[in-house]
Amino acid sequence: MSKQISEITSHEIKVEGKSSVNQKSSVNNDLSVFADGWAIDTAVPLDLKKSADKDYHPVLKAFLAGSFSGTFSTILFQPLDLVKTRLQNPSHHVVAATVNRVQPGMITIFANIVRQEQIAGLWRGMVPSIARCVPGVGLYFSSLHWLKAKLGKTRNQDLGPLEAVMLGVVARTMSGVALIPITVIKTRYESGVYKYNSLGGALKAIYKAEGLRGLSCGLGPTLARDAPFSGLYLMFYTQAKQSVPKEWMQSPSAASVIHFSCGIMAGIAASLATNPADVLKTKMQLYPDKFPNAFSAALYVQQTYGFRGYFKGAVPRMLRRTLMAAMAWTVFEEITRSIGLK
Repeated sequence: MSKQISEITSHEIKVEGKSSVNQKSSVNNDLSVFADGWAIDTAVPLDLKKSADKDYHPVLKAFLAGSFSGTFSTILFQPLDLVKTRLQNPSHHVVAATVNRVQPGMITIFANIVRQEQIAGLWRGMVPSIARCVPGVGLYFSSLHWLKAKLGKTRNQDLGPLEAVMLGVVARTMSGVALIPITVIKTRYESGVYKYNSLGGALKAIYKAEGLRGLSCGLGPTLARDAPFSGLYLMFYTQAKQSVPKEWMQSPSAASVIHFSCGIMAGIAASLATNPADVLKTKMQLYPDKFPNAFSAALYVQQTYGFRGYFKGAVPRMLRRTLMAAMAWTVFEEITRSIGLK
């Protein structure tokens, strides 16, 4: 009997003890609310920044970071892309202006554009460039992030050479197919051959005159140019970055310089390897009736210019693609680090 009374008393003491602890905890919580300057019945404000970070999907974050990084590089290097297109398809008055009808060079084309179209003429085709490159870079980086996750690669795991080539090719193919109509319009805008008033007007005019085939002309050479470029670039870039001592990457300022330097080296190698496909792409998109396929375009280039014809516009393209890719990757690396994707 006395044993039962003892157990009951002990149980009551434990309950009371637990109750007092809960009360004490509650009081402390109330005091902490008062200490923060909020009334007891007022909810503590949410950390909107933290909440937003949790709500965004990593693929969406990668898309936004990629689009942001592509905007500045597209605007900055548009003149180089314009000069490259004009070099691959020089107009008759530019050729006539050169001595003995020698094929005009990069400086001649540049000076001609400034003389005839003013400085603003160097940014001709800016709207389709933005419409193509900004979402294109975003799609590329988000696809790359998604594919890397599918491969089971964590944030801190490096890609092997073959993995980098494969991921780069697939990611660029996905974005290239999605944006081929804008690529066609961009090339025609920059050439000076076609006079479109707006992006929407160009889409309607091409579709009305050439149908869906016109909006997708040059898709083969475009993918043959962009997909290998992205695959080779990503391989060279990741391998160059992995060769750098890890401690060098700890400093934010040093990391940015390293990312940019690795991007420059990767861009030069990848640009030279894919320039022939860029020449064929330009011919097919400017003259779809004359060059219905890549073979006819290649035959024309070979007969007209010889082997050197496949590298027309290589210098401005190499400068633009190399600097643009290096800047885009540097900005992307910094943004992804700041938003927690790395």
